[in-house]
Amino acid sequence: MKVSLITATYNSEKTLEFCMNSVLSQTYTDIEYIVVDGNSSDNTVDLIKSKAKDSPNITWTSEPDKGIYDALNKGIEKATGDIVGFVHSDDFLADDECISQIVQAFKNHKVDGVYGNLHYVSFENPDVVIRNWTSQPFQPKLLKRGWMPAHPTLFLNRKVYETLGNFNLAYKIAADYDFILRIFTSSKYSFHYLPKTVVKMRVGGASNKSLKNLIRKTKEDLKAARTNHLSFPLSVIVMKNLSKIPQWFKK
Repeated sequence: MKVSLITATYNSEKTLEFCMNSVLSQTYTDIEYIVVDGNSSDNTVDLIKSKAKDSPNITWTSEPDKGIYDALNKGIEKATGDIVGFVHSDDFLADDECISQIVQAFKNHKVDGVYGNLHYVSFENPDVVIRNWTSQPFQPKLLKRGWMPAHPTLFLNRKVYETLGNFNLAYKIAADYDFILRIFTSSKYSFHYLPKTVVKMRVGGASNKSLKNLIRKTKEDLKAARTNHLSFPLSVIVMKNLSKIPQWFKK
C-alpha cells in the first residue's frame, strides 16, 4: 500500500528538518512525501529544496495560501497514495516503524482509518513529554462525550476524502474537529486504534497560542458539534475540554 504523507509549512525553519527527517527515516519505503509551503520568508524553502535533492519521493510547492487547512487540502489533492496522513511542521513521527505498523494495521483489520496516541513535547527539548493524549477503540457513544482521536495520528484511506470532501475553510482552528465528526458519525467507515505513540507534537500549536484563540476554538468546536448534529452540543464541548485535564498527568 502506498502512503501519502503531507506536511504544511510556513516559516518553519526551526522545526522542519526534524519533522522531515522523521518521515525520511521510516523503514516503510512506499511513501510519497508532499510538502506544501505557504510562501515562507525565512529559510524554510531552502531547507525543503535541500532535502528534495536527495529524496526523489519528495514533491513540494511554495505559494500563498489561506492557512494550514488550505495547505492540507492542497496536499490531499496531490496525494496518490492508498493511505493519507499528516505530519505537521512542528510535529514528528515517534519512531522509524510508525508507518510500517500503521500500514500493517490497515491490512490486518481491513479498515478505513487507523489512529494512535500523541505526546505533546517541549518545543526546545522534544524528549520531555508535557502532555500524553492516550486514545481508545472507537465507539459511537464516545462522540457524545466530546471524544476525538488526536488528529495528527489519524491516517485514512484516500477514498474517504474523495467521498466526504476535505477540510472546511470556514473553520480557522477547528476544521479538523469538524472533519473528524463528519467521518466518525458516518456508519460507512470503520476504524482501528493502534495503542502506541504515533506522533510527537511540540507545544505551541495554533489552537492554544493565546486566550483569543482558545475562545475562538471553543466557538468553532461548538459550531462543528451543532453542524454535525450531536445531541446537547454545549455539553459535548464542555466534556471535550474537561477530558484533556488528565492528559497533563499521564507522562
